[in-house]
Amino acid sequence: METSALYRTELLQVAEAVAREKSIERDEVLDAMEQAISKAGRAKYGHEHDIRAGIDRKTGEVRLRRYMEVVEEVENELTQTTLRDARVRQPDIEIGEFFYDELPPIDLGRIAAQTAKQVIVQKVRDAERARQFREYRDRVGEIINGVVKRNEFGNVTVDLGKAEAIMRRDETLPRENFRNGDRVRAYIYDVREEPRGPQIFVSRSHPQFMAKLFAQEVPEIYDSVIEIKAVARDPGSRAKISVLSNDSSIDPVGACVGLRGSRVQAIVTELQGEKIDIIPWSPDVATFVVNALAPAEVSKVVLDEDQKRIEVVVPDEQLSLAIGRRGQNVRLASILTGWDIDIMTDEEESRRRQDETKQRSQNFIDALDVDDVIAHLLVAEGFEDIEQVGYVPVHELASIEGFDEDVAEELRNRARSYLEARDNKLEESRKNLGISDELMSVEGLSTEQVVKLGEQGVKTLDDLADLAGDELVEMLGTELAMSEAAANEIIMAARAHWFEDEAGDATEGTGAEEA
Repeated sequence: METSALYRTELLQVAEAVAREKSIERDEVLDAMEQAISKAGRAKYGHEHDIRAGIDRKTGEVRLRRYMEVVEEVENELTQTTLRDARVRQPDIEIGEFFYDELPPIDLGRIAAQTAKQVIVQKVRDAERARQFREYRDRVGEIINGVVKRNEFGNVTVDLGKAEAIMRRDETLPRENFRNGDRVRAYIYDVREEPRGPQIFVSRSHPQFMAKLFAQEVPEIYDSVIEIKAVARDPGSRAKISVLSNDSSIDPVGACVGLRGSRVQAIVTELQGEKIDIIPWSPDVATFVVNALAPAEVSKVVLDEDQKRIEVVVPDEQLSLAIGRRGQNVRLASILTGWDIDIMTDEEESRRRQDETKQRSQNFIDALDVDDVIAHLLVAEGFEDIEQVGYVPVHELASIEGFDEDVAEELRNRARSYLEARDNKLEESRKNLGISDELMSVEGLSTEQVVKLGEQGVKTLDDLADLAGDELVEMLGTELAMSEAAANEIIMAARAHWFEDEAGDATEGTGAEEA
């Protein structure tokens, strides 16, 4: 189709200008123009026709064509034709291929031109959004600089130059107030494709924002000589960061603080005066927790690895310092280390230890029918329950001061008799409650725990599988306590047969289809 040289040149110039302005490819703009001209062609010749426009990328020449598909059976005479009719015009054409008719140039009227413009604008906008998404999707985890464009009820829109980012109110620091035109630094934590276009979410309260600020201020972190192991923040108030040096000659804490505190002070200023505790990381959990609770001094720690809980004993005068204002210090230390931290004073720990000793002694007195002297001796030697007495080698019991082999053997026999009677009673309760054998075979649950669950209506494997981890912990109570992590593992094991059944059904279905 014939078009003037001036018109052809203008098309390419417009495409290049739009591509430069929007930072997108020229071909994407030309594709949008082609779709706009195609739409105008269909408006003139009929929307039922398959009309396509093409723009030559070198000359700018516009071609308008009506395409027909070659099919065995014609369903739409406007867009399809039979092989016999098609070969009259093109002898070597095959089914599934297209042939076309060249159409004369169209004179875009006011309405058609407006429609074409809307199509081009929309397609260019879509291409610009796609570019933004591709560019910023790979920049998640970076710090960006921008200018505040709008502040609507605390939700800040940040102009990044080629895109806009959103900083929600809860992602800003407390008492921070932005005005239009203010420069701002923030951390890109998410980029999502949404119907209204790519949404870039930034934050100043995110823990990694502080970590990235340290990487900018401390060359040793940027060069991976010093490694940031964990960060915990109470945004705008206080933070803790644990660091590890991969070079024994470099002090990680000193490097992060800088000469006269210059490095850390720059970060504190950026974070509106947020106090930062820099903690040396340690592979030893107890040492790490003690460091994390600084500036409080710790007397003793007791670890419970199964429940990932640690008890910390501090002097009476250090209790408020260890806990911090509104529990801030211990909360941040717990987030930093990943362990639940219980803090108590020396006096509380001593009282609790006395109560535990008294309770264990009473258990031995009741179960073994012994006096309190023998019970206290067993507790003092580290025996915690009847099972340990019943199945410990005789010579270990006999080695306790005041015991001989006869006493040791008698204690073992009494412990085993008690355990046997208890197990028989539990088995009878299990049968009376109607608890299934499958539930008894679940690894990680004792008979006592199974009976306790049976009393509350959990009697089959499916009953257990239907529970949530926190529900299981609550049902077992304090006497038969279990960590939530262990409870979740048991529940997932109880659900295993569900997935096996689904896999079996899928296999049978595949076999039936093949048959």
